[in-house]
Parts: sequence; C-alpha cells; structure tokens
Amino acid sequence: MIDGVATGRAVIMVDDDAENVIVVIPGANARLAWPDDAPACATLLTQLEVPQDVVAAGLRHGLACGATTVLNPAPADAVEERLLADCSIVVPNEHELAMLGGTSALTSSGVSTIVVTRGAEGATIHEGDRMRSVEAFAVNAVDTTGAGDAFCGNLAARLATGATMRDAVAWSCAAGALTATTAGAVPSLPLADDVVKLLER
Repeated sequence: MIDGVATGRAVIMVDDDAENVIVVIPGANARLAWPDDAPACATLLTQLEVPQDVVAAGLRHGLACGATTVLNPAPADAVEERLLADCSIVVPNEHELAMLGGTSALTSSGVSTIVVTRGAEGATIHEGDRMRSVEAFAVNAVDTTGAGDAFCGNLAARLATGATMRDAVAWSCAAGALTATTAGAVPSLPLADDVVKLLER
C-alpha cells in the first residue's frame, strides 16, 4: 500500500467472439520495488505490469538462486535487452512476439526457449532450431480474459515440479482453454482436477 496512490486497475472489454481488450491503469504497481528479503524459488515468473527495473531485479534474483526464469512480455511493450539475457524462457502471444522482433531476435538476445501462445491454435515451443507444436483443446469460449495468465502461471508451476517442457505446455494449454469457458479473470481460473479431466478427455 502506498499513501495517496490508487491500486492498479484493469478495464476489460469482451466482444461477441470472446476476445478481449484490456486497458491497464498502473497506479501503485508503477511504484513497486523488489524486496530485499525475496525467498529462493525453483521457477520465477515475471511480466510487465510493474517497472522493468523491478522485473530485472527479479530475474537476477532468480538466476542467483538457480531458478528457471520466465518472462511473459505482457502488457505488450518494448523489452529492454538486459531483461531478455536473464530469461530462461519467454512466453509471448503472437502479437507480443511480433513486437519483440520474432523468435530469431529473442534467440539472438540469449533466450534459449520461447513458448508462443496462439489461442485456439495451441502453442509452439522454440528451442534453438527446433520447433514443436502443442495442440489446443476445443472448448466453448465465452471470455478469453485471464487465459494467458492461466497458461503462464501453470507453465511455471509445472516446470517447478519437474515436468518436461512438452508436458508443462500441454497442461498449460488445457488450463488456458478452461479459463476461456468462464467469464471474468479470477473466477475463471481452473482447479488442477479440472485440468486433469480435460487432459484425459
């Protein structure tokens, strides 16, 4: 809490095709500082709703404790190259990937793994010259808000438990798909049991 500064907010509009447009008002998020007492972790997930100096500090902390460092470059923005050099994995959607110059530009910046989320088309995993596709799960989408967040959060969590990249991405595709079946950002996030049921379907 910061005296005199409003909490960060997001205004979300959803069209008839379940696609969304999000307007972010950073508020106190723009004043965030990296804590000196951050705990060690197995996987560290960051994004761009806080200042890039804070993201950079988080990535350095993750590397120092041997973590897998993951950046979701959202909301879409130019990313400082020093951040990319400290990322084990970058997880953009197709629009964000284009803003970052494509997979070749990310690889040249030192990123070893790129996972591109492609909505109803699933995801692609780029590791050096190797590309693998992971299929999407067919669902009745009503609101895609939070689907990317669900994907990234589940990816980080699965990698932290030792899952392979392919299995972690498949799990995350299922979690993202389930999120799109319910309106709202937080109420739509699925439980692990629901993800397992979709994977086994």
